[in-house]
Amino acid sequence: MTAGRAATWSALDQELARWAAAGQVATFWWRDDDAGTATPALTRLLDLTTAHGVVPLLATVPDWAEPSLPDLLAGHAAAAAQHGVAHRDRSGGAGKKTELLDGLPDLENALRDGRVRLEALLGPRLLSVLVPPWNRIGPVLRGRLGPLGYRGLSAYKPRAAAREGAVTVVNCHCDPVAWHEGRVFAGEAAALGQVVAHLRDRRQGRVDADEPTGILTHHAVHDSETWRFLEGLADRLALHPAASWQDPRQLFAGTP
Repeated sequence: MTAGRAATWSALDQELARWAAAGQVATFWWRDDDAGTATPALTRLLDLTTAHGVVPLLATVPDWAEPSLPDLLAGHAAAAAQHGVAHRDRSGGAGKKTELLDGLPDLENALRDGRVRLEALLGPRLLSVLVPPWNRIGPVLRGRLGPLGYRGLSAYKPRAAAREGAVTVVNCHCDPVAWHEGRVFAGEAAALGQVVAHLRDRRQGRVDADEPTGILTHHAVHDSETWRFLEGLADRLALHPAASWQDPRQLFAGTP
């Protein structure tokens, strides 16, 4: 490891040391988006998380889901969530990409149908959790999630509240992919900076200290540098006494 890389990782080590000095354990969790079928990339993601004792939450697109997915999952401890309906932008170019827009007359039925399909395919692996594509959801629909049968919601950035009615909210905070720069690795400084910033804000009370720091991945687009970073992060956290991976089935407890 070069001096520059060592210095970058040392920021994480130093932050974890502060948690340890305070007698606290920094909690983490892992969400991987855009699942649907068995691929070499998804197999690699599952092998990586399994090797480190991590239970990932696979955000699965109903319209992409195929029987090869549960066949692949049979050898791994992974949970699943519903990732919208078709991961299709319905903004009409009027704004940022969004599928779960308010005011679409067919959307609630499409969500229900998608959940039924995933339930039939994934059985008890599927949690009653909605992960909005592009991490965006209309405020009216968001308020309707409880009546629609959802008990969990996961998007991006620190949550404002742990619960919204009957819905438990657990978000992600680190995305190592530079989406607007060719979908390449954002770099260790940027990726670790996101992790350290959220840990620091939790420790100092600027955000909800009980929300575990969420690592967001997209197995289908990872380049070699992204994989190397994720392997290094998993190695680092597995060995640190002040770090602990959380199981999404427990984070979203009560979401059958």
